[in-house]
Amino acid sequence: MKVVFTCGGTGGHINPALAVAKILRERKPASKILFVGADDGMERNLVPREGFALETLKISNYQRRFTPPAIWHNIQTLVSMRRALSRANRIIARFQPDVILGTGGYASYPMLNQGAKRGIPTAVHEANAIPGLATRMVADKVDKVLVSFADSVGAYSKPERVIPVGMPVQESFVFTRRSDARRELGIAEDAKLVVCAWGSLGAREMNKKMAQFLKLACAEESFRCVYATGSYGWRWMPDYVREQGVDLKKHPHITMQEYIYNMPVLMAAADVVIGRAGSSTLNEIAAAGTPCIIVPSPNVANNHQEKNAEILGKRGAALVIHEAQCSGELLYEETKKLLNDEARCAAMRTALREIAVVDSAERIYTIITELAKVR
Repeated sequence: MKVVFTCGGTGGHINPALAVAKILRERKPASKILFVGADDGMERNLVPREGFALETLKISNYQRRFTPPAIWHNIQTLVSMRRALSRANRIIARFQPDVILGTGGYASYPMLNQGAKRGIPTAVHEANAIPGLATRMVADKVDKVLVSFADSVGAYSKPERVIPVGMPVQESFVFTRRSDARRELGIAEDAKLVVCAWGSLGAREMNKKMAQFLKLACAEESFRCVYATGSYGWRWMPDYVREQGVDLKKHPHITMQEYIYNMPVLMAAADVVIGRAGSSTLNEIAAAGTPCIIVPSPNVANNHQEKNAEILGKRGAALVIHEAQCSGELLYEETKKLLNDEARCAAMRTALREIAVVDSAERIYTIITELAKVR
């Protein structure tokens, strides 16, 4: 069985594909697996780390503004798209996949589009409550549209092709035990741990607010904190934090880094997780059952992060703070309150586990295996 997983850009697109690919590798060791992504995306780091082959396409995003720079950018995007489609054809001709699964990002479009044209069984997974541009472009062409939320089925013109499957997360988010995680990290059982990340790329405004958060955390030293700035934030955040008068070298209980590669372990060990409302992040938190503070990004298409966050917030599974009302001081104070409210944390854990679809990757594995038989 030959399978192409196509995704790109951020961890939220890549990690779900990795979760399914790992099941395929375990169940069918003779299978051949190829990832196809963007040449400048995080997949260049994440995919090889997991032992999978990766090929890349040069492709850029589409800007929804009508300013001269945006129009010029979109013209260049069209040119790069034509080249990406041509390269996708060559990859398909050489690899001869039995099925292609896309899990989001602009880089997934060329492989899904060309695969469908060639009659290769194809499926796309949409993480968010509202379909993104790449999904909308292929939804009527692929054999199956897999969605995270059952309420999303009505958003598609061919609902008979749409299957609610939840959001795939790595099994380690579900099965890593708190005691084992803390032992691995060298954290005492009675120590409080906060894990914070604003996406694989980072969020500039939230990173800036985190400087004040870190300043307060260093002054009181009431909990340990592991904080990931994201790849863009890492370029300037260390200097920015120092400019705010925070010398992290003097505060070993605070760890600031670019990216968290062992998130299942950290999330299992954490008392509180702070982050965005991307579907991948929310489902990882739900699978781990870790109390959380969510600040949805206001800078995403169709405001989909706020809609994602509403699902958890309404069920008491998350404390949701809107970015416009959020400050570093407020975030710090709400974190302390949650750390000290055992009853609320226990209720959050229960609500999160009720929301989690822990066998999502298994469901998708079954679907692509059935699609491959058609080939």
